[in-house]
Amino acid sequence: MKNIAMLISLFIATVVNAAPPILIDQKTGHYLGNLSTNQNDPDSVSNPRGRYGSKDSEDSINNPEGKYGNSQSNDSLNNPYATNAPIVLDQEYD
Repeated sequence: MKNIAMLISLFIATVVNAAPPILIDQKTGHYLGNLSTNQNDPDSVSNPRGRYGSKDSEDSINNPEGKYGNSQSNDSLNNPYATNAPIVLDQEYD
């Protein structure tokens, strides 16, 4: 029973400490933040005050006027027809 509890604890610790996936521009390799829901993480696309989550930042997918957030941009995650939309990479296996 102790072994099962220890394995479960190890699994939970591994999952909790796993790095979130990241977004990059597939042509240039430009880093566009991580896909964390942590609004306090400076690199998270969910941080409304951060470089990658702000509605005003040129590196943000949340900026409707920016290269990566504009629904008309070929580099935007918000354009279903974009041919250079950012791609998601798992930090554990890149």
